[in-house]
Amino acid sequence: MKKLLDQTNLKILKLLQEDCKISNKELAQRLNLSTTPVFERIKKLEKEGYIEKYTALLNERKIGLKQTIFIGISLKGHTRSYLKNFSQQINEFPEVVEAYQVSGNFDFLVKLVLEDIDAYEKFVQTKLSLISDIRKVHSYIAIKKEKYTTQLDLNSIKI
Repeated sequence: MKKLLDQTNLKILKLLQEDCKISNKELAQRLNLSTTPVFERIKKLEKEGYIEKYTALLNERKIGLKQTIFIGISLKGHTRSYLKNFSQQINEFPEVVEAYQVSGNFDFLVKLVLEDIDAYEKFVQTKLSLISDIRKVHSYIAIKKEKYTTQLDLNSIKI
């Protein structure tokens, strides 16, 4: 069976990361292929889970979400039930755009995108403080976004 991640598929993924609305015709032209093989390759990449979904990236500030806050959270315990319970609860909050279980000074790193600091205060009072398994919270308020990308570095992939 041919390896799925060949140079052509990596180029397709790179181009789709840059612009997921690119047409199959344009992709085919850039790859010097016909449209049918490109279409079939994309469908296979989707089926095999290399492409999870297509989405629009919104300008947070333009829609009124001007405050990004990172929270380091330590739990009272580290058993599977503590971790699972916290994970389930934090995933219920729409303000949370990313959450990671991490090693180091805390157990989870959570990213929120909110209107302002008042919205963060409300989030802490009405949601975060209700999670009984939390031992300690460290908040880090973003002052300025220096870099943001959703594109993975495909040049480092060895095939």
